[in-house]
Amino acid sequence: MDSVPSTTPSPFTPLDFQLVLLRRMADHHPGPVEEARHRLGVSLAQMREANRRWQAMVRSPRPRPALSRYRSVLGEPESRTPRRIGDLDCEAWRWPVPLWPDLRFEVLTPAAGGAVWNEWLVRAPNAEPPALRTLEDLTPWSCTVDEAARAFAPARPLEGTAPTRWGLAFTAPDTTGAHHEVVAEFTWGLLQRTTVA
Repeated sequence: MDSVPSTTPSPFTPLDFQLVLLRRMADHHPGPVEEARHRLGVSLAQMREANRRWQAMVRSPRPRPALSRYRSVLGEPESRTPRRIGDLDCEAWRWPVPLWPDLRFEVLTPAAGGAVWNEWLVRAPNAEPPALRTLEDLTPWSCTVDEAARAFAPARPLEGTAPTRWGLAFTAPDTTGAHHEVVAEFTWGLLQRTTVA
């Protein structure tokens, strides 16, 4: 008797999640994304399929809570750190991301758990932060939102064009010392491109 192929979808893996991150970044800066995709040994079709499956999970009529979804895909976090933002107590959950060894995927959740307030890439605690001094240092994937905001303070946050995107406006010098008004665009918290006014 012939066996019937299983119709159960394969589990969504940490590799699939990295492809989701890359798919959003490809909208802004496809060059590094293509290089990363080749390093991971996956096709463009696989990246699109991973993104399709992720969107189906997020937009399901009965979606699981966001924090539960991340745990099911990424496993238990590498760290859970209490944090206070203003008068709110929360926890920062962090997972390693093999594609970016010096970064962690961070989710901010209320101390009581359940909801997700923020989700993005941040620098790993023991990783060397980038040296951001001039406009020329702001290359794709060189820094995270908070690193750029600190390096070129005061920075003004800008509304992103999608939930996974952020913007910052600030003044930065070039290597000649001339100052420029800059808009930096981030996807999943990682710098994608800058525009000089």
